[in-house]
Amino acid sequence: MAQAPEPRDYSHELKLSRSRLTRFWLLGAGHACVGLAVLGAFLPLLPTTPFLLLAAACYVRASARFYNWLLNTRTFGPMIINWRDHRAIAPRHKLMAIGFIAVSIGTTVVFFMPHPAGQVALSGLGMGWIAVLLRLPTR
Repeated sequence: MAQAPEPRDYSHELKLSRSRLTRFWLLGAGHACVGLAVLGAFLPLLPTTPFLLLAAACYVRASARFYNWLLNTRTFGPMIINWRDHRAIAPRHKLMAIGFIAVSIGTTVVFFMPHPAGQVALSGLGMGWIAVLLRLPTR
């Protein structure tokens, strides 16, 4: 059976805030962003990656433990590290995001949106998100 890779220590990247109160609020904001990112993985119009990047930015100023945890997760860590180091997303993630947006918004427009103006607005919003994704660099 294959073992999980040894977790890396990213503590050298920390820029902890001096104020305990600030660290407390940043930790709470980081947790909220991770929660929104998890929801964004399942909801079509809620993006995942920006919330993960924001969570990493909060954790890097608040907690070594949670920053290391986030960057070492199999699901989210590679996405954050790839964006941080190369300002690019993986082609697989880009295709998955575009496909999910197209299917979920297409289904909503066809089956659940009775008003033509709503269909046009929702379709335009979906195409806007897809255009944003297509403009992002791929690596």
